[in-house]
Amino acid sequence: MCGIFGYVNYLVEKSRGEIIDTLIEGLARLEYRGYDSTGLAIDGDKANEIFIFRQVGKVASLREEIDRIDPNRDVTFANHAGIAHTRWATHGGVSKVNCHPQRSDPTSEFVVVHNGIITNNKALKTLLEGKGYVFESDTDTECIAKLFKHVYDTNLANGHELDFNQLMKQVLYELEGSYGLLVKSSHYPGEVVATRKGSPLLIGVKTEKKLKVDFVDVEFPDSNTERVRINKTDRHGLLPVAPGDLSFHHSQSRAFLSEDGIPMPVEFFLSSDPSSVIQHTKKVLFLEDDDIAHIYNGELHIHRAVKEAGAATTRAIQTLEIELAEIMKGPYSHFMQKEIFEQPESTFNTMRGRIDFNNHLVTLGGLKAWIPTIRRCKRIVMIACGTSYHSCLATRIIFEELTGIPVSLELASDFLDRKAPIFRDDTCIFVSQSGETADTMLALQYCADRGALTVGIVNSVGSSISRKTDCGVHINAGPEIGVASTKAYTSQYIALVMVALSISDDRISKIERHREIIDGLKAIPAQIKKVLQLETKIKELCDNVLKDQKSLLLLGRGYQFASALEGALKIKEISYMHSEGVLAGELKHGVLALVDDKLPIIAFATRDSLFPKVMSAISQVTARDGRPIIISNEGDEIIGNGKVLANLQVPLTVDCLQGLLNIIPLQLISYWLAVSKGIDVDFPRNLAKSVTVE
Repeated sequence: MCGIFGYVNYLVEKSRGEIIDTLIEGLARLEYRGYDSTGLAIDGDKANEIFIFRQVGKVASLREEIDRIDPNRDVTFANHAGIAHTRWATHGGVSKVNCHPQRSDPTSEFVVVHNGIITNNKALKTLLEGKGYVFESDTDTECIAKLFKHVYDTNLANGHELDFNQLMKQVLYELEGSYGLLVKSSHYPGEVVATRKGSPLLIGVKTEKKLKVDFVDVEFPDSNTERVRINKTDRHGLLPVAPGDLSFHHSQSRAFLSEDGIPMPVEFFLSSDPSSVIQHTKKVLFLEDDDIAHIYNGELHIHRAVKEAGAATTRAIQTLEIELAEIMKGPYSHFMQKEIFEQPESTFNTMRGRIDFNNHLVTLGGLKAWIPTIRRCKRIVMIACGTSYHSCLATRIIFEELTGIPVSLELASDFLDRKAPIFRDDTCIFVSQSGETADTMLALQYCADRGALTVGIVNSVGSSISRKTDCGVHINAGPEIGVASTKAYTSQYIALVMVALSISDDRISKIERHREIIDGLKAIPAQIKKVLQLETKIKELCDNVLKDQKSLLLLGRGYQFASALEGALKIKEISYMHSEGVLAGELKHGVLALVDDKLPIIAFATRDSLFPKVMSAISQVTARDGRPIIISNEGDEIIGNGKVLANLQVPLTVDCLQGLLNIIPLQLISYWLAVSKGIDVDFPRNLAKSVTVE
């Protein structure tokens, strides 16, 4: 949800028009995350003036609004800081006044863009209103902007001049909740401060010269510097104020220290997602929770409010591996369609370099050292949300079969609500495409605090979950832009199967089963490519049969129960049709009452040990005039007394992998249902790609 983008240039001359275009293009790369309004802030025509442009709707509408106002695009800046935002409403309705950036006052002394939720915003608003501040919006973010002004003014009145990062520290003392923040101020021209807590934020660096070192030092408070906060009992309703730090701006950032001592021309790109930075630079630094990044005079400094025992003293500048072409639509109409058709490649990439198909060996480098510990655990707990949860459900059976270790599944939000018991001899697996999912992150912290071994299965390199788990596996599916997860699901599925194979590769009794599964995995990419050839048939089915339906049931059993749930979720997400995944064994326990000749039913009837029981369920449906759509294996003639509406045939594979093929028709059904209804597939209403608030 929400997107943050910022741009700072130093000794690189840019016109206002170029700066606006850079910010707008950055926002456009973040559109897939889900949003309802946009805005940006740049320097004005006068000294210490800030222009704010905001608009409800798409990024294109913001561009039109800027063109209508027509600021002088030819003014050039050798040093400039701009910030921009796509908002997904959490506090306040969708209106221009609630768009970001939010300002501290009518003269915009401080402007803020914010991802996340400030949970104590009501208390802050009450306090600030008592100090005479007048609020313009219903957002929690406006509290942050006004808090900056209040702390700045209070310090100034007391003769304390604060550096921008010191001011940020004072503000953060008062904030509760989750946030990714960029702050710009007329008092600190050409500077930006940024911080994060539970919401992703990274900084891209672009220079003509090679950076001296590939890291940035973390600057901790000088132990000799007095740091005083007013005691809460003596505050009389005032916010805390710290004396000025005489040591600010005292050090140089080694990465940006030129050989000849002359300042280095540099550009910085701040973003909540690498996809908006990759067109400019591949050199990025990922901020950790509670980092404060301060950009000024062509340097990047990372500050921490306190020095923690064992804390890392540097932040690495990494090289992004993704290419710009990977996040472009190419010949496809939508990102979702592109990503569905990328699955032959994405599933292969998940296995690339990890499976030796000739010798039937699986090697997961990120997990290898921890395999003995996992084998000794008493229980495996798989924790995830949405589609990621379904990938866990799809692989639980094979985990239990191969490892002999009890496996429990948890929806992250419910797991936290219950405060479920976790022990030191548990292994907790956290699955997330983005690696930033708020509920999953909180569950990770909960389990880590209780001493459990934590394993991450994520797609985004450098994400919070990938950094905070003890070990893990990147699924290597490539960037997934569409809100509805498709290729990430199949890659998560395969990654989890590989984890199960790795944990159990010491069990002699499972050697033949291992060989069977690995041979099956080898064939999966080509088999998915074959299933994708059903697209024309599925499009006709959606246009002629399913388009005007109001509801849909999906029946699955065993491995295919997860396929039924995931297929139903895709249809709900993208086509807005009510759909429900049902365990076929539960059909007689209430659900059968819904069956008639009007309700569409999709049934998974592929060959495995439960095939006879699924066929029995289909017979019960057709006996009550139901006309099911059957997903079966190639060559199977499904007999349903002539009542089968359609038969979609997919290749046969190993039972535990069949769900990888069975889900493809459902992805295509959800896509073409949405297209036939004229729905914007990549931007379904009310949903966001990365759910970074609870």
